[in-house]
Amino acid sequence: MSLTIRVASSDDAGWIADIYAPYVRNTVISFELIPPSVEEMAQRIETTLQIYPWLVAEEAGHTLGYAYASQHRTRAAYKWSCDVSVYVAPAAQGRKVGTRLYQQLLETLAGQGFRNAFAGIALPNDASIALHERLGFSHLGTYTDVGCKLGAWHDVGWWQKSLSDTPGVPDEPVPFQQFRTSC
Repeated sequence: MSLTIRVASSDDAGWIADIYAPYVRNTVISFELIPPSVEEMAQRIETTLQIYPWLVAEEAGHTLGYAYASQHRTRAAYKWSCDVSVYVAPAAQGRKVGTRLYQQLLETLAGQGFRNAFAGIALPNDASIALHERLGFSHLGTYTDVGCKLGAWHDVGWWQKSLSDTPGVPDEPVPFQQFRTSC
């Protein structure tokens, strides 16, 4: 597979919204209830890229998936941690697209100076759990009945991956826009 991983842009918002919409409408993988518009997705991409990476996977001109990081919590002491997500088009599932996207995403986050990556997984989701654990994430615990969607209550398990174990107070994480121009 000649997979290309690159940084997303707002021009990718249409196909990203197309991949994401069925997850929102038909599953509990996303806890959103209404799929975001192309304009909303473009704004999310632009906002995210200020601090965190948002990557896309392509092969032979076809878009296959995307992965991004986001703020873990709003309190200042959490700034060295982030949440991560990956979504793959149905036709590309089982081809290691998610693995490749996450590997690049996690490497970038470590380079920026983030210490931990967290992933919330709506349960059950054996494929997502397997992906995260294969990449070194460990299960921390589960929020029970935390979200109600599609007429039922759902649990969310939380997984963590350490990106650094450097002792002491680290430097501030480098915003993605600054990081990408320095590489």
